[in-house]
Amino acid sequence: MAKFTLSQALLHRPQIDEAKLDSTTEEDIRAYQEEDGFDPDFEPATMRIVPGPRDVRVRLGLTQREFAEALHIPLATIRNWEQGRTMPDAPARALLTVVAREPDAAFAALGTGGVPDEADDSQPSR
Repeated sequence: MAKFTLSQALLHRPQIDEAKLDSTTEEDIRAYQEEDGFDPDFEPATMRIVPGPRDVRVRLGLTQREFAEALHIPLATIRNWEQGRTMPDAPARALLTVVAREPDAAFAALGTGGVPDEADDSQPSR
């Protein structure tokens, strides 16, 4: 690896031809894109918003513990997601999307029944 001083590095700065840059047309840019293998007409797919773990949990009225148990995910993972320490990976984002859209079906498929009912007073309070 070569070492340079700041003054040496400044001597080797690339020169920018401002006149050429200013005279570049949209057709030139399109030709450069095609030359580089890019499709200038490519339209990126629309982005899908993935609901945040906390948003899904709060909308369902669950505690972090209840949500973790219902999804079969460690409580610490839920906390880390909600506090921004880590981000859900692709499979977890897919699971969160399914739970956000069809919570009863998702929890039934996971074997945790439906969304816990807040009005259910059959369980003793702790």
